[in-house]
This record gives sequence, C-alpha cells and structure tokens, in this order.
Amino acid sequence: MAIVNLTPDSFYAPARHASGSAALDAVARAVADGADIVDLGGIRAGRGPEVDATEEARRVVPVVEEVRVRHPEVLVSVDTWRADVARHVARAGADLLNDTWAGHDPRLVEVAGAEGVGVVCSHTGGALPRTDPFRVAYPGRPGRIAGADPRDGVVDDVVVTLAAAASRAVSRGVDPASVLVDPTHDFGKNTWHSLHLVRRTAALVELGYPVLMALSRKDFVGETLDLPVDERLEGTLAATAVAAWQGARVFRTHDVAATRRTLDMVAAIRGDAAPARAVRGLA
Repeated sequence: MAIVNLTPDSFYAPARHASGSAALDAVARAVADGADIVDLGGIRAGRGPEVDATEEARRVVPVVEEVRVRHPEVLVSVDTWRADVARHVARAGADLLNDTWAGHDPRLVEVAGAEGVGVVCSHTGGALPRTDPFRVAYPGRPGRIAGADPRDGVVDDVVVTLAAAASRAVSRGVDPASVLVDPTHDFGKNTWHSLHLVRRTAALVELGYPVLMALSRKDFVGETLDLPVDERLEGTLAATAVAAWQGARVFRTHDVAATRRTLDMVAAIRGDAAPARAVRGLA
C-alpha cells in the first residue's frame, strides 16, 4: 500500500504532493514499483493547520477519479476519519476507507456498508484525531494467566478493540473479505507499545482478518534507532519482515520498491512463493 499525500505538511517530506498532478505522478511511480494499493490522504494525521471536510474532499476526490481511470488494476484507498469525505471518495471510485482514527466518526463504517467499499479498522486507545499520546498505559485484562508477558496489555486492548470494530463493520454491511485490521502503531501508544505489537503480530493475525501494518518511518522506529525520519528505512524494513513472517498481509509504505522486495524475500523464505529464478548449481 503506497502512501501518497495531498498535503503540504506530512511528516515525511517526499510524501508531500501539493497538486493533483504531482500526486498522480507519485501514484504512477508507486504502481511501477509494485504497489497493489494506493492510499491517498488529504489531511495530516498529526498536529497541524486545520483542514475542514470540504477542503479535504477537494484535495482528494479529483485524484481518486483520475487514478481510477489511469490505473484500473490498482485498489484505491483513502485515509480519512470523516464520514462525509468517505461518502464523496467512495462515489468517486475508492475501494477502501482507511479510518486511521478508529471510528471517531461512527458513521464512516455505515458509509462503507452503504457504498459497498472496504474499511480499515484501527486502534488508537481512545485518542482524538490529530493528537499525540501522553503517558498512555494498557494494564491488561483481568484474570490474565500468571506468568504471562506483562507487556501484553496493549495486545489485549488492540485485539478486543479490533475484533469489536470489525464485527460492527460487518454488521453495517461491509463484506467480511473487505475488512482489514490495523494495530495503528504510534497512535495512542508509546515506542514500547509499538515494538511489542510488532513482536506479537501473530495475535492480531488470529483475528481472521487481513492485518495492515502502517510502520513506515514512524517515530517508534526513529526512537528505537535514534534516527530522523529520512534515515528510518532499514528499521522500517526490519519491522516489516518480522510482521510479514508472522502473517501480516498489507504494508502501508513510503518506500514501495524496497518494501516489495522485502516482502517477496520473506515470502520465498517462508515457502509461500518461488524465487524469480533459481539457476545456481543447476546450470
């Protein structure tokens, strides 16, 4: 899943595209590099200038329409938490609504069901849109087995929340095959939480829905390695490989070619895919 933002202030500068034409060029590059999904965003997830729903839709809708025409084979996702924007982009041709703020607008899944599109269910620990976490804690469920990993409190909360959100989406008419779940690293979490969620990816896979991992160049990678955003590729790919090995299915990324190669290599090591060629020792 390639990240293409129509914003002037995304945290990673190369993902910023100030015009529709620039965004369309970025989509074309992403598709050439191996993207299966393109995720378009019209507002920065973090703190920044106010962008109302009208402006968000103005930025995104024409690009959705054009991507649908130019790249009919690619799934088009839109990163929004607003039901009104979701309705506009679904009718413009989007296939997936990436609700990164965990149902803050409860009408969004109803739009997904009514319009026949997919939805990403996410987890933010109750954080409000465009806010940063502060001393968040996940104590774990009562009655946890003695000796269990005390860090699993965040896993418990994520699993319960995502299971409920996915069930609600299905009850509102979303095809179960079109429901994705995202633990949403860094949103409502500290670095320890995000690292542990990568470590415990298999627990999320057990929910039975495709797991989306949005790991790309995030702060938990930067804090772990003490690196700025433009030097976080290797750390992102390491986390990607760990999550892919455990069964995560979709990876939201700024770096499509590198992520594609990482996933292809993991798939070959797991035995899920054959090498592109295998002549060493045979020819």
